[in-house]
Amino acid sequence: MFVDETTIKLIAGKGGDGCTSFRREKYIPMGGPDGGNGGKGGDIIFEVDKSLKTLIDLRYKKIVKADKGVNGKGSTRNGANAEDIILKVPEGTTIYNADNNLILADLTKDKERIIIAHGGRGGRGNKAFATHNEPAPKFSELGCPGEEVFVHLELKVMADVGLIGMPSVGKSTILSLISAAKPKIGAYHFTTLNPNLGVVNLKDNRTFVMADLPGLIEGAHEGSGLGHKFLRHAMRTKILAHVIDMGSFEGRDPIEDYQKIRREIENYDDKLKKKKEIVIANKMDLENAKENLKSFKKIYPSLPIFEISALNNEGFEQLLIYLANLVETLPEEDIYEKEDYESYIVYKFQNERPYTIRRDNDVWILEGEEIERLFKMTRFTEEEAVLRFARKLKGMGVEEELERLGAKRGDDVQILDYIFEFKE
Repeated sequence: MFVDETTIKLIAGKGGDGCTSFRREKYIPMGGPDGGNGGKGGDIIFEVDKSLKTLIDLRYKKIVKADKGVNGKGSTRNGANAEDIILKVPEGTTIYNADNNLILADLTKDKERIIIAHGGRGGRGNKAFATHNEPAPKFSELGCPGEEVFVHLELKVMADVGLIGMPSVGKSTILSLISAAKPKIGAYHFTTLNPNLGVVNLKDNRTFVMADLPGLIEGAHEGSGLGHKFLRHAMRTKILAHVIDMGSFEGRDPIEDYQKIRREIENYDDKLKKKKEIVIANKMDLENAKENLKSFKKIYPSLPIFEISALNNEGFEQLLIYLANLVETLPEEDIYEKEDYESYIVYKFQNERPYTIRRDNDVWILEGEEIERLFKMTRFTEEEAVLRFARKLKGMGVEEELERLGAKRGDDVQILDYIFEFKE
C-alpha cells in the first residue's frame, strides 16, 4: 500500500526529577546535600531510510511518545537519560508543523536525521543549588516537560525523470517496458492512483530512476482529481517527460493535451514550470500519428520530441540515451529544489516581558512559556522550592505588573490550571 501523507502527534520525554537528599553517614553529622539530577527525556528523531518507499509504517501511529528520564537519587547519583525514538521515513519526506503549516524539515538524503521534538532536561537535585550562602538547600527541581508537536508528513517521490501526461496515454506501459517496475495497467482512466518507481538500466551500465506519476486532469492545481498528489511528486524530479498520445486515440487532441498540462504546471509552482522537459510522442503506430506530430512540431519547434510506440516496443533506445545524458548534465543542486522555509526575525527588546497578564472575571491569568516551564518544574511540596518560585516571579516583574494592572492582595492568580492567592 502506497501512503504519501500522514499526521502524527509527537510527545518528547519529560526530564527526570531531581532529588532532595542529604548525606547521612556515621561520624559525618553535617554531610551536606547529595541529591542527584534527573536524566534527560527522550527526543523524537526522524531518519531517512532509502529502502523505504512509503509512509505506511507511520500511517497508524497517531501518537508517538518518548520515555521520561530517570529520576536522580541520593549519594549524588544522576538519573539516566531516556532512549530517543527514531522514526524511519523515505527519501523525499517533508515534515510540516500541522498547527501553522511551517516546514520543519525536508529530508532528501539517506541517513539524514533531525530532532523534531526535544526531550525535557532533567530537574536539578538539591546538591546543584548549594552555594556559599545557602550550603544546604532543601529543595530540588522536577523534570522539564518534553516538547509536544503536531506534525504532518508528506512524501514527494524522488526520481530523475517523471512521466507526466493525461490519463491512459501509456505512462505505465512505458515504465514497464524500460524498467523492472510492474505498475498496474488497464484500459481505463486513472489506472495509476499512486506513483510507480522504476530503475532504468542502459547497455552502457548507466542507470537513472523514472517515476510514472498519476494522470492529470484540468483543474489539477486546484486539487481536482489527483491533481495535488500528481503535482507534489512532480516537484521532486529532475526532468519532466510529457507522454502524449500522438495517435489521437479516444479522440484526443495532442496539442490541447500538452497545453492543458503546461497550464496546470505553471499555475501550481514557478519552480516546477522551469524544470527541464521533453515530449514522448507515444502511439506512433496509429494512423493519424505522423500528421498530428507534424502539426505539433510547427507549434513547438524547439521542444525535444521522441517518437515511440509502446505497443510495438519501438523507439526507446535513442530516448533513454538522451535522458541519461541529460540527467548527468544537470548540477546536483538542481535535483531536488527545496521549498522555501518560513523565515522571520524575532526582535527582543529589553522592556519586553516573557509573559502576559489578562483578567477573566475575578481571576488574573498569567501566561508565558518561561513562567509555565518554571511552574511545571517547581516541587510545591517543598517550602524552599515555593519560595524560590515566588522570588523568580518577582524578579520577572510579575508582582509589580499585577499591581500596575489593579490587582489587590487576596485576588486569585491563575497559572495553567492552578489558582493561587496574590499576597506578600
